[in-house]
Amino acid sequence: MFTALSAITSTAATVLAAVPDPGTGTEPPGAAAILTVLGWLAWAVFAACVAGVLIVGIKLALAFQRGEGGQAVGQLGWVLGGAILGSSAAAVVGLVLA
Repeated sequence: MFTALSAITSTAATVLAAVPDPGTGTEPPGAAAILTVLGWLAWAVFAACVAGVLIVGIKLALAFQRGEGGQAVGQLGWVLGGAILGSSAAAVVGLVLA
């Protein structure tokens, strides 16, 4: 039993040691176009976040005027949360992939 366990662990160590290191990699052909599209998407997210904050601000002003501001404050929290996530997308992906 002990020899079988020893053989399994030594085989597992050999297999794990043989896993290749992919390194940092190189850009594939056409990577510049992908980065251009990602830049456009980042700009669109920024524009959507600014528009969302403005829209919720208008709703908040109208709701407070009527005495119903609680729901609009919650919407502002969601919009700001989305803005934080959108602006930190590169850092979040880098953290997950690291």
